Amino acid sequence: MKIVTIGELLLRLSPEKPHTLAEAGALTLHFGGGEANAAVALSGFGAEAEFLTALPQNALGDAALSFLKSRGVTASRVLRKQGRMGLYFYEHGVSLRGGKVLYDRSDSVFSRTRAEEYDLSGALENAAWLHLSGITPALGENGAQVALLALKTAKERGIATSFDVNYRPSLWGFEEAKSAFSRLMPFADVCLLSSDGLDVLGLENAGADREKCEAAARELKRRYGFRAVALTVRESLSAERNLLSGCLFTDRFYLSKTYDTQIVDRIGGGDAFSAGLIYALCRGLGGQSAVEFAAAAEAYKHTVAGDSLFVSAAEIETFLSGEVRVKR
Repeated sequence: MKIVTIGELLLRLSPEKPHTLAEAGALTLHFGGGEANAAVALSGFGAEAEFLTALPQNALGDAALSFLKSRGVTASRVLRKQGRMGLYFYEHGVSLRGGKVLYDRSDSVFSRTRAEEYDLSGALENAAWLHLSGITPALGENGAQVALLALKTAKERGIATSFDVNYRPSLWGFEEAKSAFSRLMPFADVCLLSSDGLDVLGLENAGADREKCEAAARELKRRYGFRAVALTVRESLSAERNLLSGCLFTDRFYLSKTYDTQIVDRIGGGDAFSAGLIYALCRGLGGQSAVEFAAAAEAYKHTVAGDSLFVSAAEIETFLSGEVRVKR
């Protein structure tokens, strides 16, 4: 089961919790990025995950490539070029203070790499699935062309495709994003997004309202002919305590259990959900089992530090069972 993802791999720098960036004396380094996080999680679950990106030809690029390989992600087609690596700074949320993200990724190697430079044909050979997110087209014309070409090529080859909307207001404008997503959606089989991020697709945000979530998923499926629509649902009681669940609409509507989660690291939950859903659907699991696995993966991710989840599918199954005792 080969799954391909394409996107930018970033270097994340974070002060130790509960410090703010303004008062930080040291920063912890992690590698991450929406599609890279999904690839890492899929690899942990046991899938053959390949990640396409462009990295700088320097020590940071070397470290990023080593990170991917250490997580079992196939990176043989990653491009190496002169230039800089995209960065972002993340300040952990604490109590009633929400987390903050500051991007420093302009003119990165990835954003300057044209779609035709990637070996898309080779990467998609024998692939069962292609996954992208809305962050890639937000990075400029090159990113938009990469996303469109990849989705079109996969569609032509009969490869299943998924698109995580992942709208980031700090990267581009609302109308620009809305227009770009409308061009990409017809080539996706599965659409993933937050129940609070429906407005960028022209729908009312649903929050935790079950009926609104179902109505929105039905409408998106009708509008674009998706095979499935999945929503992540989050209620933030504080920066460190969230109620998490997911829903999926295929032939009918499925809602997962809700997790009352104490958050260690807020980043990457949606990417773990995407990876969990893709893995479950590729395994042929039914709608209820698929959304339960995806929601469990998201909740589990928030209990570990860093951007990505790297645990086995068996570990997620154990987590699903509610077993929390020390294993000896």
